[in-house]
Parts: sequence; C-alpha cells; structure tokens
Amino acid sequence: MDNLIEAIKQLKKEKNALILAHYYQQGEIQDIADFVGDSLALAQWAAKTEAPIIVMCGVHFMGETAKVLCPDKKVLVPDMAAGCSLADSCPAEEFAKFVAEHPDHTVISYVNTTAAVKAVTDVVVTSTNARQIVESFPKDEKIIFGPDRNLGSYINAITGRNMLLWNGACHVHEQFSVEKIVELKREHPQAVVLAHPECKSVVLKLADVVGSTAALLKYAVAHPEKEYIVATESGILHEMQKKCPQTTFIPAPPNDSTCGCNECNFMRLNTLQKLYDCLKNEAPEIHVDPEVAAKAVKPIQRMLEISAQLKL
Repeated sequence: MDNLIEAIKQLKKEKNALILAHYYQQGEIQDIADFVGDSLALAQWAAKTEAPIIVMCGVHFMGETAKVLCPDKKVLVPDMAAGCSLADSCPAEEFAKFVAEHPDHTVISYVNTTAAVKAVTDVVVTSTNARQIVESFPKDEKIIFGPDRNLGSYINAITGRNMLLWNGACHVHEQFSVEKIVELKREHPQAVVLAHPECKSVVLKLADVVGSTAALLKYAVAHPEKEYIVATESGILHEMQKKCPQTTFIPAPPNDSTCGCNECNFMRLNTLQKLYDCLKNEAPEIHVDPEVAAKAVKPIQRMLEISAQLKL
C-alpha cells in the first residue's frame, strides 16, 4: 500500500497532474488527493487549475463537468464504469422532451446529470447553492427542477416555490431506514441527526441539520463536542473523523444492510490501483461532444458566477 501511494505521488509530480476527490470516495483516495470536496468545490477547482491533467476521483458526471469547464485539459477517471444512479434516472432525450413541453419554464438542473442534460439547462446547481440560486429568480418564475425529486421537494418546502420536478432520485439517499434512524435516536438521545437533502422527506423530518456534504462537515467541525447520526453516503465520515477525531459519528443505516452503513457502489469502484493505472496510462479519458460541451458549459459557468456573487 505504501509503495503504491508513493508511486502515485511520483506519477502525479512527473505529469503535473491534479487529483480531485469527492467526499464519498474511499479514505485512502481522499488522503492522496490534492483537493477533496463536494460537487461545487470540485467544479470550482477544476475551473481554475493550470494543471494539464485532471484526475477526477468521483463518478462519471463529475469528470464530464471538469472536461466541459476545461476542454483543453486531459480529464481522467480511474474507472469509467463509475456512474451515478441519479444521473441515470434522467435520460437526456426524455428530459429534453419534458423541457420542450414546458417552453415557458426556466430549467434548473442538479449537477448530478450528464453533459447532455446540462446542455438543455439554464443554470446548474449543487446541494450547496440550490436554495440561493432558486431564490435568485423572481418568486413567480416558472421553474423545472431536475432530476432529484427529493432535493427539489426540499427546496420547494423551504422557499415556498412550486417548481415542476423531474422524477429522479439517488439510490443511496433513497434507502435510508426511518425505523432504524428512530431506533438510533432512542439509543443516542443526545445525538444530532445530519441529513443530505437528497434524502426522502420522512428522513429530513427526523434531521436536526439538513445540508450538503460540505455543510454537514462544517457543522460537525464547529460542534465537535456533539455526537452525530449521519444520513448521507458514508464516505463523508472519513473527513469528519479526521477533522474531529474525538467525536462519535454513526452512519445512518439503509433498509437492507449487512454492513450497517450506506455506500455508493459506483463511488467504491475507484481504488488506489486504478488511480495509479489511470495516471500511468493517462486513461480512461473523458470525452464530451464539442457541440454538447459548448451548450453545457453555459449553465455551469452561470452557476459558478452566481456562487461567486453570493460568496458560496
């Protein structure tokens, strides 16, 4: 393991590559990355890097986002099969048809989508900035929000909007067990429940704090004396535990679990060995059709511009 880590560091130096990792990656990949963050942070870092090679340790749409923002750079992913159930729940042709059926609506798409879906979108959002970007539009603005129905419902509830929602969801956040979270709360009555807004509304009602992965991490770091039940992909616990080594973090379990936690099987496809091979061979490489990329970059840039204005 140590030899593999050193080999990756050496290759990264030789090729002047930037390694980005999402909070849901395995701990050893987070530890070797140059930057670790949520989808917004990864997009921001990709947009401003001077490195000629970007290695995106996450899922496929994250690599696409980086490529769209950096068409002149080589964007690599350790495993091309690392997809996303939420992105898959929104096929581009079907979504484009849905948008065409509502021509008077502004289209807001969650970043967890393919480049082709972003190409028919007006502005992209992440769970970090979704509320603020939605609220930047007039209250009577007709909006389509896709693809995550849970995040869309949550934003509707806290903003008083009535956005038209695409019926998509993340399989990880859909599977949290309300009964098991209630049981954990009985066993740990002082524990604070942290939940990602991609969770079902019944789970969010049990939560003390609802926010993006970055927001949940920030809250835990600000209150390390507390005990936490965490309802999001369990990879975030690695960074939480690093920042708060004395704090107890309990992963919220799914309905059917043998490991007691909720992991994304796509995120877990990336390994240190695949990361090494990826750097060594400079493959697999992300490619995006230039016409699609030219359209998809506009809503991503608009998100980054609004986020910068709102200092998110």
